Amino acid sequence: MKLFAAAGALVLALVLQTTLAQVVVRGTGAVDLVLVVVIYIAISSGANAGLLAGAAAGLAQDALSSGILGIGGLAKTVVGFVIGMVASQFIVVRPLPRFVVFFAATILHATVFMGLYELLGLRHFGKPYGGVASQALANAIVGLVAFQLIEFVPGALQRRAANRGRVSRR
Repeated sequence: MKLFAAAGALVLALVLQTTLAQVVVRGTGAVDLVLVVVIYIAISSGANAGLLAGAAAGLAQDALSSGILGIGGLAKTVVGFVIGMVASQFIVVRPLPRFVVFFAATILHATVFMGLYELLGLRHFGKPYGGVASQALANAIVGLVAFQLIEFVPGALQRRAANRGRVSRR
């Protein structure tokens, strides 16, 4: 069940990312929804799940984009594995640590992604510090809100069902 939920979330993120990419102008700190889902899976399920989710999502995103096939896949694979390892070693259940993990993971992703392009001499990015920082901030906010919603909704539904049971017994 967890596998299907993760796969569904990745597919939904890919669909939203590809449709929103046409609307949102690049370089404005746009959210990378696919990366947010990979980070979420890595935090909640560990390094192996993060690695597999990163590889699958990155390769799918590469196939849908005009870039070199494999560079985004490798970047997301590294992020999924590293964040899964970090989450298994440290307690990442409070909002501030989660925010920091999402922010740092986005920086790591940009470093690997842009570093590979620069290393292979395929593209020069100049000094993208502002764009990377704004994307990291946007990803951290979206990831934090998503985590809070995913944890809140099931509990709220259970409390609602419990309250209905108490009301009907009176």
